[in-house]
Amino acid sequence: MRKIVPSHGGGDPGAVYQERQEKDDTLKLTLSVGEILEKNGINVVYTRVDDVYQTPFEKARIANESGADYFISFHRNSSPEANKYQGVEVLVYDKSGIKYEMAENILGAMGEIGFREIGVKERPGLVVLRRTKMPALLVEAGFLNSEEDNKLFDEKFDEMAEGIAGAILGTLTGETIEDPLYYRVQTGIFRKRENADRMLYQLTDQGFPSYILRENDIYKVQTGAFQQIGNAVDMEQRLRDAGYSTIIVTR
Repeated sequence: MRKIVPSHGGGDPGAVYQERQEKDDTLKLTLSVGEILEKNGINVVYTRVDDVYQTPFEKARIANESGADYFISFHRNSSPEANKYQGVEVLVYDKSGIKYEMAENILGAMGEIGFREIGVKERPGLVVLRRTKMPALLVEAGFLNSEEDNKLFDEKFDEMAEGIAGAILGTLTGETIEDPLYYRVQTGIFRKRENADRMLYQLTDQGFPSYILRENDIYKVQTGAFQQIGNAVDMEQRLRDAGYSTIIVTR
């Protein structure tokens, strides 16, 4: 189970720029990423699916009580002066474990579509990172008062959602043997990273939540992370219909 959290809500709009409100952008992004994950067999729980307000303490409590495996909170950044800063960053309690790996993967996925990568930063004082019992991340999806970031957010929204979902799914390959078994559909194995990147670009451009898994000096291009073999078979058929040679793997 994964926990996905849209920031702000209700009487708390978050950052505001002209007619744009952070709470609306983050809810839209949360639901889109969650939908892609659900289609890939991931059980997703949301703290909100409409315009209601919850304190950070409530969000952490809901996540803890749900027994979620991960906590991912979506935000948009802001600055005192409009159009002065651009970029995306991911905040974590500390730079360790699978949360740091997932944060790096999400950051890289957003950088691929054109966002400036500010980096992964430690923020141990944030309630949603300090009070949650599971690995937790806070994603700042660009500056709300940056015309450049807003253009990317709007024009490449689908690519952004697919990239983030793919990064999350890709990180699951690093889970330990005690974690649930996931079925993945593999479309290629390459010795050169540029060849794997080329296939990954083709897949994501066609809407497949794909990622690259590196093992030693080999790059594997895979799609999805399904707990049910039937869902993996369905994805394999979609990929074959699109012209890819495939095999279902568990790593």
